[in-house]
Amino acid sequence: MSEAIHKSHNVSKLMYHFVLPTKYRRVVVSEEVEKVIKETCIEISERYELIFLEIGADKDHVHFLVQSAPNYSPTQLVKIVKSITAREVFRRCPDVKKKLWGGNFWSSGYYVSTVSEHGNEKVIANYVKNQGDEYRKLYRNNEMEGQMNLFDYE
Repeated sequence: MSEAIHKSHNVSKLMYHFVLPTKYRRVVVSEEVEKVIKETCIEISERYELIFLEIGADKDHVHFLVQSAPNYSPTQLVKIVKSITAREVFRRCPDVKKKLWGGNFWSSGYYVSTVSEHGNEKVIANYVKNQGDEYRKLYRNNEMEGQMNLFDYE
């Protein structure tokens, strides 16, 4: 389970579920691209007040379960994730840019929802787990001892 973020004048537990589809819903999320996205997100969490609790990929979209301090709006968080991951994917996997005709990696749209600490994490996790055909979990933040894995619910 995620923990509250303590700042000098506030305590927060803001969690969001993002779904970012690739441009044209192209199937470009290969194992190499998954690795780049995972590594980039871990680096993002070192520079921004953004904790990636879980990252999962399907053929043409990626799910992110994130926690953040109230400094950023959900739209700002999505922009941060989309811009930095796209730049790194194109830099480290140049063949992906060819498949997308030199355009953007992510589509302009996205899905975002809040996740409540009182049970909705399980609902979101089951939804994500049962989405698509070939969902693969790329990352799970298990730093906190005793933290439950959202995708192990029966």
